Amino acid sequence: MFKLGLLGKNISYSFSRSYFKKKFENENITDITYENFDIQNILSFPSIIKNTKGLKGMNVTIPYKEEVMPYLDKINKKAKAIGAVNTIKITKKGKLIGYNTDCYGFKKTLKPFLKPEHKKALILGTGGASKAIAYTLKELKIEYRYVSRNSVKGLNFTYNMLTEEMINDYQIIINCTPLGTFPDIDVCPDIPYKGISENHVLFDLIYNPEETKFLKLGKQQKATTINGLKMLEFQAEKSWSIWKLY
Repeated sequence: MFKLGLLGKNISYSFSRSYFKKKFENENITDITYENFDIQNILSFPSIIKNTKGLKGMNVTIPYKEEVMPYLDKINKKAKAIGAVNTIKITKKGKLIGYNTDCYGFKKTLKPFLKPEHKKALILGTGGASKAIAYTLKELKIEYRYVSRNSVKGLNFTYNMLTEEMINDYQIIINCTPLGTFPDIDVCPDIPYKGISENHVLFDLIYNPEETKFLKLGKQQKATTINGLKMLEFQAEKSWSIWKLY
């Protein structure tokens, strides 16, 4: 019996476990299980590797996409360039190899919505997921700036710097923060939503709820809105192809 799983913190809501459970049922895969490895601290990671018999791979979510990297034997070139890992493969020799499939999932989801005017993007948040987003935007030749609470010289805007005019100028806005995730569905990133127009694309990495307050407010301004579900499905399938258990 092989095992796969998701490494994260407070992940009982997780998409991955239910996605793979359904996949295994649909494809009549009976010799693999997928479980949550819900840990309060990355220091518990080595004991999971040591004590989980038949473990062949993992997905990694908040807040461990960067913290897990020093524990890996090898990191794929793209994941190294991004600076975050969301998929781990465990080889026959027990070596841990890190990959990033977030960039693949994001690119495949966003691309059908892009128009010639979509030249500039704002990335809300600076965590592990935002790094894969930035890497992908660079690949797509879309100029981007981070938005965060604290200022990093030349790298980002802070929320209180944003004006309606600036929002109007950046026609792709991606929420990489956890703001608005179930059960805290009444919160959203603090940006001037009045600056959003029908030319905007708002992308929220959150998938529960299906429509966050961030997306609702964007829709009221006639923007195109995308939640994180398709991205997760694409990255899950990419992880599956990396693990190569069949």
